[in-house]
Amino acid sequence: MKEAPPTPDDEFLRKRSVVIAGHATSISLEDIFWHLLKGLADRREQSLASLITEIDSQRRVNLSSALRVFVLKSVLADKQGEPEDRL
Repeated sequence: MKEAPPTPDDEFLRKRSVVIAGHATSISLEDIFWHLLKGLADRREQSLASLITEIDSQRRVNLSSALRVFVLKSVLADKQGEPEDRL
């Protein structure tokens, strides 16, 4: 995954509305995580909504935390050359 150069807005927490399993909800996520999550969805040839729904169906913590952990694990797996599901 190509890493985005840091920007001054990376640390800003923003609320975004998404639809998961037909229900609207909001996610509070820093810009850098949102950008990387969108990149992961593109790389998997998935819509962002479908990737978030997939993560939501497997989570054990709040959704924002689950998304951050998923992004971090994916970036680490990419750096180590391992498939995402191995971490």
